[in-house]
Amino acid sequence: MRVIVTGGAGFIGSALVRYLVGERGWDVLNVDKLTYAANLQSLTSVRDRTNYRFVQADICDAAAINRIFADFRPDGIMHLAAESHVDRSISSSAEFITTNILGTHVLLEAARKYWGELAPGQREAFRFLHVSTDEVYGSLDDGAFFTESTAYDPRSPYSASKASSDHLVSAWRETYGLPTLITNCSNNYGPYHFPEKLIPLIILNALEKKPLPVYGDGGNVRDWLYVEDHVKALTAVLERGRVGETYNVGGRAPTRNLSVVECICDLVDAHSPSEEPRRKLITFVPDRPGHDRRYAIDPTKIETELGWRAQQTFDTGIAATVKWYFDNAWWWKPLRDNVYSGARLGLLENPAPAPRSLVENPV
Repeated sequence: MRVIVTGGAGFIGSALVRYLVGERGWDVLNVDKLTYAANLQSLTSVRDRTNYRFVQADICDAAAINRIFADFRPDGIMHLAAESHVDRSISSSAEFITTNILGTHVLLEAARKYWGELAPGQREAFRFLHVSTDEVYGSLDDGAFFTESTAYDPRSPYSASKASSDHLVSAWRETYGLPTLITNCSNNYGPYHFPEKLIPLIILNALEKKPLPVYGDGGNVRDWLYVEDHVKALTAVLERGRVGETYNVGGRAPTRNLSVVECICDLVDAHSPSEEPRRKLITFVPDRPGHDRRYAIDPTKIETELGWRAQQTFDTGIAATVKWYFDNAWWWKPLRDNVYSGARLGLLENPAPAPRSLVENPV
């Protein structure tokens, strides 16, 4: 397979590129703008492989994207490029609207043009996979689960932008016949995760004995999915998914945020004993605006149709993740020192600071 991966220097995107290039032997072109959360250091294991290429480009740049399609001639595209941090979307929504909606439109139009010019057999084989989030569905009551038929009800600028892009992808399938697929995943975690998100932030704060911020009462529930399980699901959908379908991808691990933080504290204590247990660093802070109470995915469709199932439980995945951060300060320390130090984001009264990038500020 020859595939374009957009956002391939990000957290999920780099895991996907490592898997496709290193384990599947596919020819992969990584297209990434290299914003603050992108990091080419996440791709050191594959960067010298002959089946891997990288192009720095903005998915909103139609001329560049059309050239990429014409030059690389892919069998499919796996679209992961997105602004993804809810807190940042609350105080700085414009980038989310631009990248997640307008950028997806540019990609759809470039793919439609390219696909329309393919030979019949290649047209039949071509796929456009759009990778989205369970946050488009809104908040769940206790005991309920998201399915592919759950009505959309986005509550944040981020989730609204992803819901919009999902609808664009569906419309391009219905209107133009473009062979699209959509996945909606639960919260990912694992190695190479930019430390603004809950799990890496808590791991590094705990390691450095800094306060561990927990929003509200800590009772918000997220369904956790180990990133390496996720990328195998994406590959299965691209290879065997039914055109026009949506597949929800979840790890069957809904867990309260406070329980996640407490688990990380205990794991960090086990790796690096301290006089005071890390749980004493837990600090409850004002909740973020519009914070959805509960997410949980029912992944039955992808499990039964495509034979995919998450291999990591939350216990095994979080233990592996904590160990990775202990073993790989070379990757995360430059980010903490030069890009994002862990300051609170998403406060209405304070716009999010413009994040720096390792591309602009090499270390």
